[in-house]
Amino acid sequence: MILALSATAIVIVALLWEVTWPRLAELLEQRRARRQRIAVDGFDPGRERRAEQRARQLLKSCVNDEEWAMYRDLGFIRVWGRLAGGPEPGASAATDAGAPYAYLVYPHKPVIAFLPQTRQLLNEYCVEFPDETRPYGSARLPDSDDVLAKWMALTGDERRLVGSANMHLPGRQVDPKAVRRDLWRLSEWERARLARQRRQSSSPTAPS
Repeated sequence: MILALSATAIVIVALLWEVTWPRLAELLEQRRARRQRIAVDGFDPGRERRAEQRARQLLKSCVNDEEWAMYRDLGFIRVWGRLAGGPEPGASAATDAGAPYAYLVYPHKPVIAFLPQTRQLLNEYCVEFPDETRPYGSARLPDSDDVLAKWMALTGDERRLVGSANMHLPGRQVDPKAVRRDLWRLSEWERARLARQRRQSSSPTAPS
């Protein structure tokens, strides 16, 4: 009786093995392929986060305190324009009268030229700075590195950046309403920052 039960159990196990082995072999092969792909690509789930942390530290060390605080709090940086005739011929009429213009620099978005006094949007300048050093994954720079590259291009050679970028009228890639909302946020941020600085300068110093 025991021998018969044992034989039956062996047959059942053999049948189950025959049925489940192809699926098990497929799962093992998929797992092996994933491991090989990870080993080849050098993929690291935390790589992007660490790269952005390093990029933020580099950006902080390059821009001034106001620009860093602006980026930290608002997610973009304002860069004042320096060209006498404006950022491009179509905007010269607005700037010839002495009204200064500026740019909003976002990560992975066009650079936006505008007039701070009226919040009039002038142009979008599409520029890209791919990460040529990365043989894996996306070639996009970390957000803060992209902002730093645009900031360096504008402050180092504004005319060259404006001349080489793909220029479009406002609204081509960035919603003008969103930009004007950011300009309002910037004005409120500056107002609060100025009030805070005034309070700090007027408060009595602590005794040494």
